[in-house]
Amino acid sequence: MTSLRAVVLGAAAGGGLPQWNCGCTNCMAARRGEIPAQTQSSVAVSANGADWVVLNASPDIGRQLVMAPVLHPTGPRNVPLRAVVLTNGDIDHVAGLLTLREKQAFTLWMTHGIADVIAANPIFDALDRELVVRRAIALGEAFEPAPGLAARLFAVPGKVPLYLEGSEETLVTDLEGEQTVGVEIAAGGRRACYIPGCARMTLGLRARLEGADLVFFDGTLWRDDEMIRLGLGKKTGARMGHLSMDGENGSIAAFRDLRVGRKVFVHMNNSNPVLDPRSAERRMAEAAGWTVGHDGMEIAI
Repeated sequence: MTSLRAVVLGAAAGGGLPQWNCGCTNCMAARRGEIPAQTQSSVAVSANGADWVVLNASPDIGRQLVMAPVLHPTGPRNVPLRAVVLTNGDIDHVAGLLTLREKQAFTLWMTHGIADVIAANPIFDALDRELVVRRAIALGEAFEPAPGLAARLFAVPGKVPLYLEGSEETLVTDLEGEQTVGVEIAAGGRRACYIPGCARMTLGLRARLEGADLVFFDGTLWRDDEMIRLGLGKKTGARMGHLSMDGENGSIAAFRDLRVGRKVFVHMNNSNPVLDPRSAERRMAEAAGWTVGHDGMEIAI
């Protein structure tokens, strides 16, 4: 009998696949139906199959909830959603909260730093505070977002959301604090970590991941200068606060000697060649022991 279930609601980074204004190879292939389309990053977890927690509320959450039978209503206003947990204040992780404003009760868990970002924007007051309870917690503090699930938030190197960056001179892209976190979920002796954004691997993060049964990890770019090479942007992955998959300092190399049960890439940018099941990069990632996440993927451990 399994004790922890996870459903990938969305596997893509901000913008999804295809991205509405992008004509890159992957986006065009997705439009033609040659490779699977993907919505924006989010995962749902449960210990009992009846009470579910959504990790990050992407702008696509309405569509994602429709496509996930485990999260369908069981009555006129009864849904199995018990909580939403935020890993940062990025638009692609918080905008979906506005879709959840239809007088539905759930608890919103986040760090104090992310809570301040949410509180500073009055548009999020559309979520009725009598129904949506905001819970700000300290890093490392244990909490139970749904029956049977033990959770903790932990610091991951990253940066503040784009809309809060300020000047280029003062920007730190791999800051460790409350602005970018991972989520550790445990149930029935099984342990999973969800890290959709990470700028670099640290000794502390390695220690956290060692021995995990399942890790969902940042797969934004294949190579650091990917978007520049493809003419899609002017920023490297490092500048955006993301560790690339390939290279001697990439995530594939960083995980090579880590003891992890199953490794799944999520939060992949539309430019990432691993999104194409036919690509050499996909074969390389899989040969290294990775699974490339996709919408609707369910994992039970």
